[in-house]
Amino acid sequence: MNILMATSVHIPKPLLQAVDRKAKGLKISRNKLIVRALEREVIHGSDWSPDFFPRLLETNDELAATMDEALAAIRDGRHSKAPPEL
Repeated sequence: MNILMATSVHIPKPLLQAVDRKAKGLKISRNKLIVRALEREVIHGSDWSPDFFPRLLETNDELAATMDEALAAIRDGRHSKAPPEL
């Protein structure tokens, strides 16, 4: 037996509008979409390890130099295109 409990959450307006559009597209209620999303997160969780995002903030000199080289190669490889003829 499922016992339903009412709760209140504060969702930023742009996110709530996106939820409403998605729910409308799926032809389900906003509540059902939110419950599905929460169930999916709680049951399946995230595939990211807990330290993944904090490690993204870590840098070292070798990594910084490698990234600088990669960005320079990307910039050097860019070529402006002429506008298409109409």
